[in-house]
Amino acid sequence: MDTGVSGSGTRPDVDVPVPVRATSAAHDAGWVLRTAVAADIEALAELRATVMRADLERLGRYDEHHVRQRLRDAFSPRHTSIIEIDRELAGSVALRPAEDRQWLEHFYLAPHRQGRGLGSAVLRTVLERTDAQGVTVGLNVLRGSAARRLYERHGFVVEAEDPIDVFMVRPPGAAAGTG
Repeated sequence: MDTGVSGSGTRPDVDVPVPVRATSAAHDAGWVLRTAVAADIEALAELRATVMRADLERLGRYDEHHVRQRLRDAFSPRHTSIIEIDRELAGSVALRPAEDRQWLEHFYLAPHRQGRGLGSAVLRTVLERTDAQGVTVGLNVLRGSAARRLYERHGFVVEAEDPIDVFMVRPPGAAAGTG
């Protein structure tokens, strides 16, 4: 059973994501994070395909099967949180431990939930937790993706780039940017 906290607080002593009620920062009031379960995998694979389609097509990399299979292959319920509003899937976010950092992965919001402050509220909550643990966070974002601006606003900087991906990093407590 999940135990959680209200407001924007976090529990750094817990290894899995915990439910957190949204603050007034998000226009979508009442969002919660809950730990994913195996049964979430197909809904998340569909969400990933929907959210990433335009960017992957722009880069000439969209494949109906691969876009879904990549999530299935990497899915770890233990490290994934489901974002819900009124018990409806609004998105997902995962933090996977690695040798020298936590990897922020599978951060997707349903298209009708984007651009309303929800992504910033969720990311702020996740980063408060990693800051409390003193953990560096890394991620990769597709070149040209609008999501890059969100990450820059929250203190991520470019670490490396390749023709498809931009790899970003955020040390604990990094000041949010103004982008």
